Amino acid sequence: MGKRKKISSDEMKEARKSVYFAKLRNVPTSPRKMRLVVDMIRGMEVFRALGVLKFSNKEAAARVGKLLRSAISNWEQKNERKAESGELFVSQACVDCATTLKRMRPAPQGRGYRIRKRSNHVTLFVDTLKSNNVVVESQS
Repeated sequence: MGKRKKISSDEMKEARKSVYFAKLRNVPTSPRKMRLVVDMIRGMEVFRALGVLKFSNKEAAARVGKLLRSAISNWEQKNERKAESGELFVSQACVDCATTLKRMRPAPQGRGYRIRKRSNHVTLFVDTLKSNNVVVESQS
């Protein structure tokens, strides 16, 4: 590795030490359906968000709940202490498109209809309220 590349690599590693996140890649759900679930918890306190996800009827909510628990665990591991209630918030949450599987379905008169099986990537960032980049929405 060259010196310039090594320096930028070290800078990126230092910046990552203060960011707490979890990624879920190649989820076999359409991004549109996943965004509905992620939009419910964006900006919420993490334990309240876990409760919302637990009682949601959406199939994607179980996957996002597991991802949120992973992000909380990452924060606890980097800070070497347990998260307290009201301390952590979902600072950012994004859903990006992943690969699309293209399939054919037989149709009348020798035709074929195209089926697109979409997938997505989900990234959740958690942070404390003291940080400047957290936007908290009042749910009262």
